[in-house]
Amino acid sequence: MVDRETARERVLEAAEELFYSRGIQAVGMAAVRNASGVSLKRLYQLFPSKEALVLEFLQQRDSRWQRALADYVDAQPTPDERIAAVFDWLYKWFSEPDYRGCAFINSFGELGAVSPEVAEQARHHKKAFHDHLAGLVTASGRPAELADRLALLAEGAITTAAIFGTPEPARQARDAARLLMHTP
Repeated sequence: MVDRETARERVLEAAEELFYSRGIQAVGMAAVRNASGVSLKRLYQLFPSKEALVLEFLQQRDSRWQRALADYVDAQPTPDERIAAVFDWLYKWFSEPDYRGCAFINSFGELGAVSPEVAEQARHHKKAFHDHLAGLVTASGRPAELADRLALLAEGAITTAAIFGTPEPARQARDAARLLMHTP
């Protein structure tokens, strides 16, 4: 028998792959059971409801996403390069073969009207991203409102890349960000 933590990891890994690739509402707990190899009884011991599993999936994805972005951006030597690096990181993410857009936008679209907890997770993720951009803008010495504009560029690129299946919106958004950074 698999220990609790290993079973939990297997369930979350399977749920993430299934929820992200197919959508949350299209995936039942039986599909998560089959993909994870964890019995349905054990699955419900770990996650008493599908919503509990969805929320844990979103929390885990948020932590990993924010950390990966920060690691990439923080490796750049100057504030301006860090801002541009946000869009370069987005390009790398959009280039992944399984890219289906933002899991938080997707989950909000599916469940935001019926699950306040899912809606809150999506808001939390977007606020953390915006706060990261605001910190980068502050470090560059530019006006605070630039962060709002950069966030809109990034969010538009995230959605456009998913719809059209190309990473190019990240480059277009980076070019627009550079123009905004040099506009008085």
